[in-house]
Amino acid sequence: MKWLLLTLSIFVSISAFAEQDRYQFDNNKQAILFEELTKELRCPKCQNQNIADSDAVVAKDLRDKVLVLVKEGKSKDEVIDYMIDRFGYFVHYDPPVTPATLVLWVLPVLIVIVGFGFIVIRQRKASVKQTWSSDDEMLLAKLIEQNKRQEQS
Repeated sequence: MKWLLLTLSIFVSISAFAEQDRYQFDNNKQAILFEELTKELRCPKCQNQNIADSDAVVAKDLRDKVLVLVKEGKSKDEVIDYMIDRFGYFVHYDPPVTPATLVLWVLPVLIVIVGFGFIVIRQRKASVKQTWSSDDEMLLAKLIEQNKRQEQS
């Protein structure tokens, strides 16, 4: 039993030592800003995971760079702009509206509207009612008479 407790205490102390790998900040404001930024920036490798949760090497590098920028006194927008300049709009979960993103959002809606309009116009052309004329009535009577003669023969 003593060995079990000794082994457990060693394991807990090793775990506590591993937890000390946290980042050190000059004040609480920097810690809060760092946490916000790491949750708002996307890992370029993982693609759908923020750099705070990612275990990728590039995410660790990004966290280290965010730490350096925060300690230099950069604002949240300045850090985000730095990351966007380096990795593109993909690195930020809330990209700005640009002509390219506007096309991505508007073009599918326009395609659906044009397609729906095409279907409606085509249905209207197909459903144009034809009028029954006296010539059509005479032709029908003639065909019926021919059919009757062929049945009698």
